[in-house]
Amino acid sequence: MQVITSTNSRIWFDPELLGDDPEASFDPAYWRGKSAITGQASGRGTTYFIDTPLLPLALRHYWRGGLLGRVVKDQYWFTGWDKTRCALEMGLLKTLAEGGVRVPRPVAARAVRCGLFYRADILTEKVPGARDLVAVLQQRSLSGDEWQAIGRMIRQMHDLGVCHTDLNIHNILLDGEGLCWLIDFDKCYRQAGDSWKQGNLDRLLRSLRKEVGRYGIQWQEVEWTLLLAGYQG
Repeated sequence: MQVITSTNSRIWFDPELLGDDPEASFDPAYWRGKSAITGQASGRGTTYFIDTPLLPLALRHYWRGGLLGRVVKDQYWFTGWDKTRCALEMGLLKTLAEGGVRVPRPVAARAVRCGLFYRADILTEKVPGARDLVAVLQQRSLSGDEWQAIGRMIRQMHDLGVCHTDLNIHNILLDGEGLCWLIDFDKCYRQAGDSWKQGNLDRLLRSLRKEVGRYGIQWQEVEWTLLLAGYQG
């Protein structure tokens, strides 16, 4: 990664993945001017999907959630550039990608300091042709091999010591070739030991049970044993 520094900001970027001006690349208006925005998704904020000659990108601004987010929408306490949420997420994605876990490659991140606080943005690779498990399971059930592949991928992540604090079926993707990916590593972290790993799995199981009632996904309890077989194998 290369770094652009100024008095009140830091930009980290991979010049092999970002061919555009790093300082302009966090502004959706810049991409609109190039007619490069291909779509967007709304959640806590808006994620913009961008087409570039090197690879498709996803641009996301960091927004607070919960009750605090109603008051302080996008500012975080500044304790150092390397401790900003965007820098930490970039580092985790790099660790996972290098460790063989399919995650979007980190492309660039920016933190801008505002006195005691900062705001942040991140650019990552957009996985071509991917849909989250909710969308897939609304249309079909997964095969045993697919569930086991998901279990193996989660095990790879855990073996690298990465705790995914929001492991749910919205954050697991299947691409056009049937390969599984993990996304959304904001607020995730590395942790030693094994005691936390079951909590990650329990959270995913609760997500599956919840979305059966909420979205009518095609999933049965017995299929959880297939995911665990992949995880344990």
